[in-house]
Amino acid sequence: MIANIPTPNLCHVFVYGTLKPNEANYDQYCAGKEISVQQAIAYGELFALPMGYPAMILGDRQIHGYLLSFPNVSILNSLDQLEDYQCDRATSENLYNRYEIEVFDLEGNSLGFAWAYFMTSLQMSEFGGVAQIDGCWSGK
Repeated sequence: MIANIPTPNLCHVFVYGTLKPNEANYDQYCAGKEISVQQAIAYGELFALPMGYPAMILGDRQIHGYLLSFPNVSILNSLDQLEDYQCDRATSENLYNRYEIEVFDLEGNSLGFAWAYFMTSLQMSEFGGVAQIDGCWSGK
């Protein structure tokens, strides 16, 4: 007899800022919880904010980051808190909003879909974001 053991769905998150390996929030929020880490590309526009972290907005430029895979969606609870996102709040009331986007490997092949945190253009502008034309950000 074969037991039907449910397996939780993997949760994929594209990170481009303080949640990347070797950045400020990786150890606290992701290290040891992820089951895979892969360099990846998403599309948007990336800005450095004066507060010391980046913001991604909708756009069509390459953003360099990492695809982190977690064993289940419960990781989103802590990431949502960090990013000041609540699904039942208006978009304008969240610091970041979480959307599912397509993510690619460094050769441009689709890796599927992942969650990513975006700021609105208005918020980014109000914070005085500086465009990162190369699509890369580091707090180091």
